[in-house]
Amino acid sequence: MVYLVGAGPGDPGLITVKGLEVIQKAQVVVYDQLASPELLKEAPADAEIIYVGKKAGAHALPQEGINQLLVDKARAGLTVVRLKGGDPFVFGRGGEEALALKAAGLPFEIVPGVSAAVAVPAYAGIPVTHRGLASLVTFITGHEDPTKEASAIPWEVLARTQGTLVFLMGVKNLGENCRRLVEGGRDPATPAAVIEKGTTLEQRTVTGVLGNIAAIAQKANTKPPAILVVGEVAGLREKLQWWETRPLWGKTAVVTRTREQASVLVALLAAAGARCLEVPTLEIGPPDDWGPLDQALSNLTQYKWVVFTSANGVAAFMQRLFGQGKDVRSLGGTKIAVIGPATAQALEAWGLKADVVPAQFKAEDLLAALSPQVSPGDKMLLARAQVARQVLPQGLARLGVQVDVTPVYQARRPGGIPPEAEAAFTEGEVDILTFTSSATVHNFVALVGQERFQSLAKNAVVAAIGPITGATLQEYGVPPQIQPEDYTIPALAGAVVDYFKK
Repeated sequence: MVYLVGAGPGDPGLITVKGLEVIQKAQVVVYDQLASPELLKEAPADAEIIYVGKKAGAHALPQEGINQLLVDKARAGLTVVRLKGGDPFVFGRGGEEALALKAAGLPFEIVPGVSAAVAVPAYAGIPVTHRGLASLVTFITGHEDPTKEASAIPWEVLARTQGTLVFLMGVKNLGENCRRLVEGGRDPATPAAVIEKGTTLEQRTVTGVLGNIAAIAQKANTKPPAILVVGEVAGLREKLQWWETRPLWGKTAVVTRTREQASVLVALLAAAGARCLEVPTLEIGPPDDWGPLDQALSNLTQYKWVVFTSANGVAAFMQRLFGQGKDVRSLGGTKIAVIGPATAQALEAWGLKADVVPAQFKAEDLLAALSPQVSPGDKMLLARAQVARQVLPQGLARLGVQVDVTPVYQARRPGGIPPEAEAAFTEGEVDILTFTSSATVHNFVALVGQERFQSLAKNAVVAAIGPITGATLQEYGVPPQIQPEDYTIPALAGAVVDYFKK
């Protein structure tokens, strides 16, 4: 089966439910330049990913080659997803690919997508129809086949219509297209807009009128992909723009959490308009020795308390417990303490509620919360990272508590910096640096070097999740400008947004 899937215009969140479902079961994904790379992450790990993108003067594979590729992969008995920007049947050449599959006797399905023709203007604050302004909208290719002897576009008819005109993929011919409309009789004072890389975090919009929009776009160095909108509705952008007015618009934020944990912070910052670069400073792996944890799991009834200091600790502990054929009933007679709400939430995912969650979220506060609830001689299991601060076990020992410190995971430093982030560092494009633990600070410095870190921080706003992380930054001569009162990811993202709002 071949699925011809519309990926939407750029924002990966605009993929349809069915489009996402077929990507997630694909054995082969054939994608073009305009499909968001984020969607490729949804494909199975063993799926074959093939790029066939086209841009002016550079085609990875001609259309006939793409058609044959789809036929060959389907004949091999594979589930193929042809991922196309926008909608496959709106200037997407999806019809040609479907005809090639039909001629080969192969099954196919069309999964429509959100067309750039309506989505890109919407993200620029331009409705393509509007009561009293436009009851007609026309979609036009911005670059006709250059081998044609004469234009198939009825320029005089288009010029006379009072509706909205949307030209797709027409940067190269922008001046010529505007000229033809004016020559055909369209008022050169008609509002117009050119939107580059619409619906992405790199969207840029320039506005003017039909008579000067080409010159304005050229001066702004507008590049493909871009859409031209001509019509009275373009004048509504001044009141309706929303995508490019968010508080972090145009800012580049570095997120240093583990790859598995970065998604929440990335989602919150991106929702406020930031371009996020993931630079994982930690990789979560098993401890050097499972023996201490296995021994503790076989004798859980001896512990009055089990303490977790991170969501990673909860996940590793529970996976090991269930891997031994046990379940949460093994903790039935045990009280549980956690360091903060994120850890408590991770515990709740396993059907358990914490008995103790401190008001503030660091080891000193957890120790203070536990002190009135423990007695000398109590036995406690502290499930945590292989390397961690000694505040908690030492403080509990002073209270007479017998603490078994059991490593359930270890955090290692990755080997390098992702290429996209390295390029941003080199070009000085970083506006925000975020750190969610002391380990992320130490490891980031180890990855980039202290001198380079200080240089990056000098030109960026530095955000720390709490005072311990902030103190670690101070050790490297980098005081954080942002530090929320609550030591949580949502609070950190909120503090970054508030900083830039002010």
